[in-house]
Amino acid sequence: MIHTLFETPSAYRPSDAEMAAPVPLVQAVLFDFSNTLFQMIDLETWLRRVGVASGRLAALDEPGAVDKISDELRAAFRLPSVVALQEGRDLSSEQHRRAMWGWWGQVDFLRGAEEAAYRELTAPDAWAPYPDAEPILRALHMRGLHIAIVSDFAWDLRIHLAHHGLDALIDTCVISYEQGREKPDPQLFLKACADLGVDPRATLMVGDNPVRDGGAAACGLRTYILPAEHRTGERGLTDVQRLVV
Repeated sequence: MIHTLFETPSAYRPSDAEMAAPVPLVQAVLFDFSNTLFQMIDLETWLRRVGVASGRLAALDEPGAVDKISDELRAAFRLPSVVALQEGRDLSSEQHRRAMWGWWGQVDFLRGAEEAAYRELTAPDAWAPYPDAEPILRALHMRGLHIAIVSDFAWDLRIHLAHHGLDALIDTCVISYEQGREKPDPQLFLKACADLGVDPRATLMVGDNPVRDGGAAACGLRTYILPAEHRTGERGLTDVQRLVV
């Protein structure tokens, strides 16, 4: 039969009865964290915090200083040695720190201030929810849906949820550095479903990366991929409500 010859790689095996039955209603929603629910503070704000912490703030007052550092960061990130360090960086805090040190060490303003830069990157208020994040989380919570975060992240993102008072709206977090796996590894999505006690086929994954977050489809989840753009206003999360009717 054709479907056995060209079977889609999958981490789940629904029964014949399940395949013939109506698609189950969504009972749970999994969200990516970075660039889906939350975003990092803007570059200039972060640099000024680093400047204060490292005693280098005056350097940022020179004309064009922030733009120059931004250009250096982009150029450094393309260096083969830096690119290599980014592979698997969210598998552990140690790997992530090595990746950041290797990158920031190529930038004059940050070289020698890596520890301060990392503290400011991981500070509770260094990441902020998009304007429509809390409303969608609260709306889903009020409807009785289970909610989880599945994220490639190198430290405990729960500190950011708690800082903004959103932790009570999240039932569980599955984070790559705690699991030693990165998306699209199916075990991350399946663990979130197991933690929530829901069938993957009754679960929706929302993210911004078609490869990493879209990997949930191979586990039987429905997926909704947001445009991979750096929004400064609403993220477009209200659309999720239409997908869980």
